[in-house]
Amino acid sequence: MLNILGRVDLAASSGKTVWHRASALSKLLLAALVLALVVFTGSLRLLVTLHLLAWGLAVSSRLSGRVILSALLYPLVFGALFALASWDGSWASPLRLLLRPTTACLTAVWLVATTPYPDLFAPLSRVLPGHVADGLFITYRALFELIGRAERLMRASRLRGGVTGRLRNRLAASGQALGVLVIHSFDRSERMYATMLLRGHSGRICGCRHYADVTRADLWVVGCAALAVALALALGGRS
Repeated sequence: MLNILGRVDLAASSGKTVWHRASALSKLLLAALVLALVVFTGSLRLLVTLHLLAWGLAVSSRLSGRVILSALLYPLVFGALFALASWDGSWASPLRLLLRPTTACLTAVWLVATTPYPDLFAPLSRVLPGHVADGLFITYRALFELIGRAERLMRASRLRGGVTGRLRNRLAASGQALGVLVIHSFDRSERMYATMLLRGHSGRICGCRHYADVTRADLWVVGCAALAVALALALGGRS
């Protein structure tokens, strides 16, 4: 899971696809449209078609199949458990329960893998309260720094035999490692805030506006949105 998040974040900043050249605002609107259709439609045909569209978006972002499938694992497992627990004897209901979270996951993976995080949070900062938007912005970036720290700590623990021996010893080593990460996160947050104050933090972090710069690549996003709307009109009333 740690490696998946890192690879998705790397793809967002280094990718060269048409989606990477499109504006963040248009991609956010397309993702919101697909999610709204997935949540509110009862048509199984529309859900299947939107799922195929989401697969096309995710694959065209140039992410490896392994990363996409790994990201799908969590909603697929929990969706399958919920579908099994609420199964009514038909195949349509559990299929709907599986298609909704997996389609939303594929759309979110496409969005995050093609949009650098400053551009992703910049439009959100216009509609959310300032402290909430800035908190999300800092948390997202700090997450990857904490992931790197955790990977180095796990590697050092393996080299020193921290994952071998009796279960009691392994649990104790895991607790100590978690304590180190918690202390490191607090220390890191204090240093980050002090650095922000020294650099003139005025209550808003991401003030960039190029997230709405429209290019020719946005025509692809508009085309996908038009396709989604057309599918909803054609298949929305069918079961």
